Amino acid sequence: MSKIGVSIIGLGPACLPHARSLLDLGDQVEVIWAATRSQQRADAFAAQFPFPVTTDLEQAIHDPRVGAVLVLTPPAAHLETAERCLAAGRHILVEKPLELTVARGEQLVAAGHRAGRQVGVMLQHRFRPASLRLRALLEAGALGPIEAASMTVPWWRPQSYYDEPGRGTMARDGGGVLLTQAIHTLDLFRSLVGISAITAAETRITSLHRMETEDFACAMLRTANGAPGLLMTTTAFPPGHPERIEIIGGKGAATLAGGGLEVAYANGEHEVLAAEGSTGSGANIMDFPHDAHRELLRNFFAACETGQGLIVTAEEALASQKVVDAILAKARESRG
Repeated sequence: MSKIGVSIIGLGPACLPHARSLLDLGDQVEVIWAATRSQQRADAFAAQFPFPVTTDLEQAIHDPRVGAVLVLTPPAAHLETAERCLAAGRHILVEKPLELTVARGEQLVAAGHRAGRQVGVMLQHRFRPASLRLRALLEAGALGPIEAASMTVPWWRPQSYYDEPGRGTMARDGGGVLLTQAIHTLDLFRSLVGISAITAAETRITSLHRMETEDFACAMLRTANGAPGLLMTTTAFPPGHPERIEIIGGKGAATLAGGGLEVAYANGEHEVLAAEGSTGSGANIMDFPHDAHRELLRNFFAACETGQGLIVTAEEALASQKVVDAILAKARESRG
């Protein structure tokens, strides 16, 4: 496979695992530009990574050497930036979430279809080894039919996190803990067991934070086969703990905790896959390995070359964002 030319747009904290992954994938990609409107961020990035930097976004998009663009801006800028890249004939990968709203996400999906280009989304939890193993077990029927499932995200963000301009606002982030932090686990959970309905939900802003959007959400749900499910997520659980997915099947039960997996079968057999590192659940939001980012990007670049095989598509990300909307709508309904 020949190298694909790549531009990065957006050099905030989210770019770090992407950049580390691109270094690892140097045999497949060549970073043509790393772009930001901020000279300060451009200088800071250049001090860490050996990639050309620019504050000219048009140059990063329209350079003829560029075949794909990583759009790592805040969600509010995804649609406009993606449309410009797609119009220039570039494949794109956007950071999670897809966009501020489902409606804007649908516009982004439609733009990708019109352009005939790959549109991926960075929901990298699907690429953790433990997640891949659990998916394989479920697809093989090793756990039997799903009887019940739950997901919890007991994370922590200090108030200083939300004091940064735009954090936790509708205008920049499009939502709170559900869309900004829990979307990774929710997307993985939905892809594993399906979510057919939200039957009850509540959201709130706890006394631990001053912010516009929710820092706590819980819901009762139905999986794809109608089994009951539970969801709880927050950024008000100091010091922060690994997210968990628990699945009860007819033949056994599985616990996915951060990057680790434990499976206990009803016949007494047992399987353990150790976690590969931290998950960014605490105050240090970038405290996690970049391995899953690298593997998702590897899949994205392969899809750019072949035109097929993209796993985390814009449509998949949109489906997960629709679940977030359904939870928020049910919570509003419960408040009357």
